[in-house]
Amino acid sequence: MKFTDRQSLQQWEEYRQNLIRSTAVDANESEVDRARRIAKLEKNPEMWFAYYFPNYYKSKPAKFHIDATRRLLNNDRWYEVRAWSRELAKSARSMFEVIYLALTGKIRNVLLVSNSEDNAIRLLTPFRLNLESNQRIINDYGNQQAVGQWEEGEFVTRNGVSFRALGAGQSPRGTRNEESRVDFILVDDIDTDVECRNKRIIDQKWQWVEQALMPTVSISNSYRILFNGNIIAKDCCITRAMKKANHVDVVNIRDKYGRSTWPEKNSESDIDTFLSMVSYSSAQKEFFNNPIVEGSVFKELIWDKVPPLSRFRYLVAYGDPSPSNNKLSQSSYKCVVLVGVLEGTFYIIKCFLDHVTNSQFIEWFYDIHDYVGGYTHLYCFIESNSLQSPFFEQVLSPLSVEIGKIRKHFLFISPDERKKPDKFTRIEGTLEPLNRAGRLVFNINERSNPHMQRLEEQFKAVEPQLGASLDGPDAVEGAVWIANTKQLSSATIRIGKKIVNPKRY
Repeated sequence: MKFTDRQSLQQWEEYRQNLIRSTAVDANESEVDRARRIAKLEKNPEMWFAYYFPNYYKSKPAKFHIDATRRLLNNDRWYEVRAWSRELAKSARSMFEVIYLALTGKIRNVLLVSNSEDNAIRLLTPFRLNLESNQRIINDYGNQQAVGQWEEGEFVTRNGVSFRALGAGQSPRGTRNEESRVDFILVDDIDTDVECRNKRIIDQKWQWVEQALMPTVSISNSYRILFNGNIIAKDCCITRAMKKANHVDVVNIRDKYGRSTWPEKNSESDIDTFLSMVSYSSAQKEFFNNPIVEGSVFKELIWDKVPPLSRFRYLVAYGDPSPSNNKLSQSSYKCVVLVGVLEGTFYIIKCFLDHVTNSQFIEWFYDIHDYVGGYTHLYCFIESNSLQSPFFEQVLSPLSVEIGKIRKHFLFISPDERKKPDKFTRIEGTLEPLNRAGRLVFNINERSNPHMQRLEEQFKAVEPQLGASLDGPDAVEGAVWIANTKQLSSATIRIGKKIVNPKRY
């Protein structure tokens, strides 16, 4: 036996012994009292869970836990997706529910599916150990371990309920328990980071789910299908299941107001402490169901202090517009970035990146002008290729005049009319060498700014397929190109106040 196998065996044996100790029963309880207690517990699933699983049920459940269990138990033909954050007890609660249904005679044939057979067996092991060693289950429902049908990946209880672990892609055909077809499919942790980077693999896996796995249930009998998992990618099995399910339950570690969704277990300070130890992208994916795709071009970005603005000969404010004029998330991002170059290093000083109206987009240029405060020259450009040129002339330029009247000063914004190669080639060719050499620096004082965070996300999403919106990096490329070549339009003039004290920031 391998060392790692011996370790695993020892860990499970320790778990089993602890399970036996923690589920002690009252040996003096009468048969009548025992029957009454069991009946009372079965009428209240939460009380049932707390009594039979004291090792797991250590915190009062949140409302979303109770609601989810009620839906699953009260519907005998049900398909649900639980996209719950880590630390919200997805797998533990599912085990409570499945064993409850099995011991109360509601289900007879369970398939537990995961990304691999090994992982499925690992997830099924607590089911098996509780059925064979939980003293409260044995005392109230009898010895569950059947002779000759009790293996780690497949077993049948003495009451005739079968459990089988299955890895994605394995054949589930013929999975029967005598006359009973599968009536509970539990899909847990089916997606992997590596597989989600390849659409072809996800296509094949989802085809297996719909054509091989789900047809194992009987369309004329009771069945429950439950998907557990985080949304770790925009396109994964969980997101595809969400489009088909009777109910989708997305619960993050914090709610929309920034409060813990399960304060009885996860305190605000505990959440803060842990999230401070992981990257923003990891936290978003694992705890907020918000996967940030990280490509292969910009894996690491440099954050550092920016020198005083008065040290720069000039700064470039560069805008990447979009023709849409609404704030809907489906529309393209608009972006304005402030970039400066000093001693061969390009500093991304400030960024505005969001779904906004055209008027707000132009307002950003004026906000950057105020931010610079006249401590150096400021040049303003907007991307304006042949397709965008009419939009610049007919929409953006008049808006700049209107806003200038309100602000009581005018900005002269020049169109960047250069003929550009394709977006990925420009971003990779211009910015990746700078980043690799440590000469592309993000302003660390702006790191908590949501706009700058979105810019970081888009940089990490840069890849040849351009599967994500890259309006931010595209704007940075434009600003860097102009600053680097110093081919500034003669129509562009210095903007801002007279520099009185150049030593000031």
